[in-house]
Amino acid sequence: MGLIQIENMEFYAYHGCFKEEQIVGNKFLVDLTIETDMQIPAKSDDIKDALNYQVAYQLVKEEMQKKSHLLEHIGGRILDSLYNNFETIKKATVKVSKMNPPMGGKMDQVSITLSR
Repeated sequence: MGLIQIENMEFYAYHGCFKEEQIVGNKFLVDLTIETDMQIPAKSDDIKDALNYQVAYQLVKEEMQKKSHLLEHIGGRILDSLYNNFETIKKATVKVSKMNPPMGGKMDQVSITLSR
């Protein structure tokens, strides 16, 4: 087994429970960890044998472009998309962070992490 990690993917998106958040938008960070069998691509050196992490990034990007109220919903959609496109995933974990959330106090970010 091996881990693919795509860290600190940055997106500007329109997620949030407040109407203003879905108009003005905000910066989001996404971290993705995928556990998969890497024995064959480690020997073949052929992208066709590997879980293509460029495709994984594109799937995350597509989901981030769809408006949602909850970070949990975004994370669930990302996991659904990954599992629908890659048969070789043994486990995937996604962390979605909203930067400078409008919560009435100073903080860097609020995050959720989902695993399946």
